[in-house]
Amino acid sequence: MEVLIHDSAEEATVVAAAAIARLLADKPDAVLGLATGNTMLALYRQLVRLHRQEGLDFSRVTTFNLDEYVGLDPQHPDSYHRFMREHLFDLVNIDLRATHIPDGQAQDMSQACADYERAIERAGGIDLQLLGIGRNGHIGFNEPSSSLASRTRVTPLAAQTLKDNRCHFHQEPMPSSAITMGIGTIMQARRCLLLAFGEAKAEAVAQAAEGPVTAMVPASALQFHPACQFLLDHPAASKLHNQAFYASQRAES
Repeated sequence: MEVLIHDSAEEATVVAAAAIARLLADKPDAVLGLATGNTMLALYRQLVRLHRQEGLDFSRVTTFNLDEYVGLDPQHPDSYHRFMREHLFDLVNIDLRATHIPDGQAQDMSQACADYERAIERAGGIDLQLLGIGRNGHIGFNEPSSSLASRTRVTPLAAQTLKDNRCHFHQEPMPSSAITMGIGTIMQARRCLLLAFGEAKAEAVAQAAEGPVTAMVPASALQFHPACQFLLDHPAASKLHNQAFYASQRAES
């Protein structure tokens, strides 16, 4: 795991977009693991800009999203299906048949979760997984106490997550559970980029990057990932004890 502290969220976002662009240049049929939420909005804007202005090609790309709320129709304004179409898929030349988001309305959830895992395997695994981090340390919707070996499954949402996400919902009631890739699934991605910005994420970032590896901070499992980068702004990095070392790493890279 590598921690990279940037002068601004915008700078970190540009770095992340450039990493994705390099991957697609080297491997046009790459498999991307995608995330949702406010942290990803600027990144997707960058990718759309690169597509429109520099010809970044998504035509052969396959994608798998981390999660979806249970019970939401794909057309629901607060669904992650809708989020991805509005902020990325409908704005680039991706084949929608190659995009995958968990089915929050599946009649047989256990089967849907198993099918999602098999689809990732059939695609050859995820080349690059994008991640945000919740204030309680969750990645995807793997809440505290999630097994570090977990696979795609249905999980209840923690009180902190419900509180943090409720403001983004246009309709009530907000779903209380989600279908999510597991931590074990995420850890099999060949590369992970975790983006975190703002002081509100500082405690979770510090625990994930420098604390003990524990199921109570699911993102801490990334300490064992051989190719994971935390891309942070200074506020998100403010509670890290080893900031000087991380700065020296970036200076040498």
